Order: sequence, then structure tokens, then C-alpha cells
Amino acid sequence: MKAIDVLLLPIIPAIILLHLLIAPYTKVEESFNIQAAHDIITYGVPLKNTTLLQSYDHVTFPGAVPRTFVGALALAGYAGGVIKLVGNQYAQLIVRGLLGLFNAVTLYNYAFGLRKAFGREVGRWYILLQASQFHVLFYASRTLPNMFAFGLATLAFKQFLSVPGRDAAAVQMKQQYGIFLFVLAGVIFRSEIALLLFSQLSVLLLQSQISLQPIITAGILSAIIALAISVPIDSFFWQKPIWPELAGFYYNAIQGKSADWGTSPLTYYFTNSLPRLLLNPLILLLIPLAFILPSTRYAARGLVIPSLLFITIYSLQPHKEARFIIYAVPPLTAAASLSASYIWTRRSKSVIYGLGSLILAGSIAASFILSTTMLLISSLNYPGGDALTQLHSIIKTHHSSSTTSSPSNANADTNTTITIHLDVLSCMTGITHFQETTHLTPHLHLSYDKTESPPEVLLDPAFWATFDYALMEEPGRAVGKWEVVGTVFAYAGMEFLRPGDGTSFGEGLERVYAANNITKPHKDREDREDGEGEGEGEKVLTSEEVQEEAHVLEERKERVPWDEEREREKRELSDLKTRLMLEEMGRFGTFRLVRDAVRVITGGYWFGPRMEPRIRILKRVVED
Repeated sequence: MKAIDVLLLPIIPAIILLHLLIAPYTKVEESFNIQAAHDIITYGVPLKNTTLLQSYDHVTFPGAVPRTFVGALALAGYAGGVIKLVGNQYAQLIVRGLLGLFNAVTLYNYAFGLRKAFGREVGRWYILLQASQFHVLFYASRTLPNMFAFGLATLAFKQFLSVPGRDAAAVQMKQQYGIFLFVLAGVIFRSEIALLLFSQLSVLLLQSQISLQPIITAGILSAIIALAISVPIDSFFWQKPIWPELAGFYYNAIQGKSADWGTSPLTYYFTNSLPRLLLNPLILLLIPLAFILPSTRYAARGLVIPSLLFITIYSLQPHKEARFIIYAVPPLTAAASLSASYIWTRRSKSVIYGLGSLILAGSIAASFILSTTMLLISSLNYPGGDALTQLHSIIKTHHSSSTTSSPSNANADTNTTITIHLDVLSCMTGITHFQETTHLTPHLHLSYDKTESPPEVLLDPAFWATFDYALMEEPGRAVGKWEVVGTVFAYAGMEFLRPGDGTSFGEGLERVYAANNITKPHKDREDREDGEGEGEGEKVLTSEEVQEEAHVLEERKERVPWDEEREREKRELSDLKTRLMLEEMGRFGTFRLVRDAVRVITGGYWFGPRMEPRIRILKRVVED
């Protein structure tokens, strides 16, 4: 193995793990498998005591369609021993890391197949092009059903590569193994893989590279094995006879329920999703070039046509997401690597090839920079996970300071239970059971609630009186008296700032302070209320009302006399700045500092992500 191959070897797994560490939280689409893995690790597989299944998350939150437990069971089985060694605090990272490494191995396996089929340089360029993309490596460790199917589909694609010198019997055996992997992925994880298999086999049949007999034999045998895996396992966990992917296919495709989640134009995959998935715009030129070059034309057909046929057929489904066609990225990238290798190996033969090689190298570097930027922006989009992490820190700090300030240590050994309500947005943007902890300290226990209905319960003051803290998108929905002790910001699009726009880190903190301070009782408001409507003077406002009153407070700065109250607010604001700067920078604080540093260099100009408050951390005000 040459030095360049040694250097390329760790790139893909290293980037996948980097994505995992920078964006460790999950979204609602990933929740089923990550929660199922947690439950299997925590409660085991209760073969003898099935009542333990009532503690599983899917019993309370089954989702729109049932999903398979096969992937979660595999991850939990491998992760359990590692978690025992390193500790539960890293459990979610380990589970996701294992899936990420599995997909990394399949990508390298595919690269090795390209190397055997088309040459060493093609394999190298495939690794570089694939590693510089964003979505595949970002999703690789995410517990979406698509990413369990992705690894199997990538392994299947390798079996259909034309390797020189392989006899007919070996070719048929590889093809049958590829069919088996496609069927396994489709029957267990994602039914759309059937379209991918159909596309692949249709091209091979038209090219007379395969006959119907091995297709039928391998297909039936594979389906039997896949059903023998999925149906017993899933029927046990769902406690009823079920084939999850059939139920999902019927719900989404036959009943057309997937359209309830939104629809996209017929050309969406080609005009939007595919360019974003491939990222490097040069790939869109390298693929057709591979069809033009005589030495790569034949190989390009086998890589590109099945993938494009799959995407074309799947475009008939109204609901479209990039992850639904992510399986086509490796073979399309492989086709681009054919052209890239052709240009690179001739770089010393002419000026044109030399210039093309420089452009290739530059596009790889630019794609890495763009991919890193997309990763940093994406990491800002998980306010729920950030909010719960901050809340744990707040509770731990408050509890420690309370016991320390006590005249005696009598309370130090007293068990304390704190109850926390998690709203829908918090649970959809990062919170999982792995992040929840029942024992924050030996004597400090936490209890979590995710009640989201019925409406009459959420309007009952007695319901909210049972909680000590709450994470809320709309603070006004928390009935009773609450104090905002933290505000979590999240990505809200892009922004362009000019010099003097007045959105520096310090000014941003003033807005945070003003917004938080609105929920506290103000003497003038209490005087105006004159005791009427108990609690109305201290209610937590909606996010729109918070922003409006924050602006009002800022406008009052020039009119309010400089008095003791103003001095107090100034000191509190200074304390807030110091605390955030030194102790609780977090993503938002760090992001603002980086943005302000860039604006210093650019003379005040900035184009980048805009951050807006998404979740408030509320603490219930207990009256003496």
C-alpha cells in the first residue's frame, strides 16, 4: 500500500466521527431507532417478562407507521459492551458511532471494488470526491432507516461492478449476492430499495449480463431470509404479527399518506436534491464526460443509468426528501471518479489536462470547505438537545449552591426529585432517552414528562404545578408563574449585515437579558394591576410578545432616570455577560464571537446564519 493510500484510509471514518461530535443530537426522523436502541440497552430483550415492553418508548409514541427493531437491536447488541466500559454518558455517541463506522466500512469496501474494476486512481478519486461531500457523511451516523439500508445497498452495488478476469460463475455468484443484499435492505429497512433493485436488474437484462433464473432464485431465497429476520423480531417488540415495511409501504404509497408531510415538483430530485447531495458542481460535469470518453463510456453506463432510472421512477412519489435517493450517491460519484482519474493520469501530457487537474484539486478543496460550513450551520439546529444539556447544568449548579450555602450539611444527603416538562419542539430537536438522566447526582433525581395532549390537561394549572422546570417553545403556554432562566437559540436562515447594524455579541446579550427580565415582576406593573388578576403581572409572554416588550425596554433606556433600579440592572447585565463569556459560552455565544471577529476583519459586513430564540428554559416561581 502506497503512502497516499495510507493517508486516504482514515479520511471517511474520521469525517463521519467529526460530524457526530460536532452535531451529537438527533432529529425526530431518527427518534425511533435511537430510542429503541436505548430501550434495548436499558431494559434488555424481555423474552420472559414482556411487561417490561411497556417501558419502551414505542409503546407511548408509536409513530405514524411501525418501524423495524432489527437495526436498533444490532446496534444495541454491539454497543452494550462498549458502554459498560466507557460509561452511560457516552452511550448515544457510541450507538451512532457504530452505525457511522459501519457505513464508512461499506464506502471503503465500494472504493476497493472500484479499484479492482477500474484501477487504483479511480478508487482514490472516489474516496476524495465522496469524503468532500456533506450529506452522506453527515447522515452516516444518524439512525434513520435509510442509513441502515444505505450500507447494505452500497455493498450490493459493489457486487455488480465488472471486474476484469472474473469468470461467468463468479460473476453470477456476485450478482446473486448483490440481489440478496438489496432484498435484505428493502424487506427489512426501506421498501424503495425494491425500485433500486428493479433499476439495476433491468439494465443488466437489457445488456444480457444476467438471466431471469438467477434473479428469481436469489430473489425468493433472499425474501424468505429477510422475512424470517424481520417478522419474528418485530412481531415480538410490537406484540402483534407485523411486517413493518409492508405496513409502511401501504400507508405511504398505497394510501398516499406520505403526501401529508408535503409534496414537491416532479423534477425536485434532479434540480434540488441531487446537486445538494453531490455538492461538488464539477461532478455534474464529470458524469457526462465519463459517457463521452471512449475508455470510460461502458463502465459509466453501468454506474449511472440504474441510479438515474431509480430516481426518475421514485420522482413519481409526491413526497420527496433527499435521504430517499441517497443510495444513488456512491455509484454516481464513482462515475465522476472515472473522469477525474482519466484527467489526472494525463496531467503531464498537455496543458489542458494539467489545468483540468488543478481545477479538480481546487474543487475538492472548495467542497471540503463548503461541507465544513454546512456542518457548522447544521449543528446550530438542535435547540432541544442544547436546552436539556443547559438545564442539567443549571439544576446541578443551583443544587450545589443551595447545599453549600446551607448552614449545615443536613440537606446534602437528602434525596431530591426534580420534575421537568419537555414540550414537542424540544423532543423533536435533540432530546432522547440517552440524554435523560434519572440521577444527576447521587441525591438529585430527575423525572421527565412529555405530555403533549389532550388540550384540557395542558390548560390545567394543577398539571403545571407538578413541574419544577419546563422547556418551552412558547413560554406563555406554561400556566402559572415561571421565570425564564435560559434562552436557547437555533438556526433561522441566513442573514446579511452591514456596518452599524447593531447586532454584536454584547448587544445580543442585552436583548436576552431584557427578554428574560420581562417574566419577572416589575413594581410599576404591579402598581398598575393593583392586585387584580393574580399572577397576570408575572405571566410568561409568547415569543412575539417577549420580543416586542424587549424593544420597548430598549427604547426606555434614554427616558428612564438613572436610579438604583437602573444600577441594579446594569450590574445584573454585567454579571450575565461575564457568566456567559467565561462559563456558558455554548454554541450561540461562540457563534456570536466568531461572527463579531469576522465583522472586525470585513469592516462590519457579515453573511452567515441568523440565530433566533427557539426554546426557553423555565423555572417555576414558588411563592413563600
